[in-house]
Amino acid sequence: MPLYIVPAALILVLSVPLLVLSLVGGRSSDTRVRGNLREGFAAHTDLRRLVLSQSATERIFQPVLAATARRARRVSPGGVVDKLEKRIVLAGMTTPVELILVIKLALVGVLGTAGVVVFLRSPSPRTLLFAAAAGFIGYLAPDVVLARRAGQRQLSISNELPDLLDQVTICVEAGLGFDAALARSTRAAATPLSAEVARMHQELRIGVPRREALDNMLARTDVPGLRQFAHALIQAEAYGTPVTQMLRAQALEHREKRRQAAEEMAMKLPVKITFPLVFCILPALFVVILAPAAIKLLSSGF
Repeated sequence: MPLYIVPAALILVLSVPLLVLSLVGGRSSDTRVRGNLREGFAAHTDLRRLVLSQSATERIFQPVLAATARRARRVSPGGVVDKLEKRIVLAGMTTPVELILVIKLALVGVLGTAGVVVFLRSPSPRTLLFAAAAGFIGYLAPDVVLARRAGQRQLSISNELPDLLDQVTICVEAGLGFDAALARSTRAAATPLSAEVARMHQELRIGVPRREALDNMLARTDVPGLRQFAHALIQAEAYGTPVTQMLRAQALEHREKRRQAAEEMAMKLPVKITFPLVFCILPALFVVILAPAAIKLLSSGF
């Protein structure tokens, strides 16, 4: 008997159970699907059971928070809400503005209540001023945090812009297209500017016009250098200027501006250090130097 008969028979024997399982499994799956469809059409949905299946946070906390947020937005002036939304965007956050308004109201309530308690324990103009200041600080604290975070993010974008332009220039000179060079440069580091440029590149890939994508990126940032680069890119496309030449000029200009900004900060340092030196360091130095002489003069009766 030939040797290939044994493996062929073994494969044939093993294929029979597999065939049966595949047929039975497919039928059971079809039966299960038909049963679910019949149950869905015939049975009614128990809303009470559906609500109780959710967690306590989804049933209690989130509706209360949403209602409070809507009321806080309705009560707040429109200009305040718009400025708060702008700061949230500049800070690179995705937090809803309603949640920030709720946090502001909560801080005002907590700190204001603490100030009122202090005033009731010891009524005086000082404690009354403390209570008012506590509520005012609670209202402004989220704005200060958002403004600080937005400022740090915009400064980071401004400092990273020359390096990104250098990378894009090198990629374009190496033969890549402008869009491919942007995508390649944004993969080099996870920075705020890379995130904004990557988002703009995604908008370009889904069909958004380049001018509109650039305007959207400028709306999410507040960096004069980035705005200048976007306008230079739009003009280069409109007038047919070579992109490589424009990128090289922009990279050189922004690198020079970054150097000048660093020199300006260094020149401001002696002026800023004057006040701590006069009010903090020199008094302690005078005490250390003149105190022994003053003690000797007092002990000797002048």
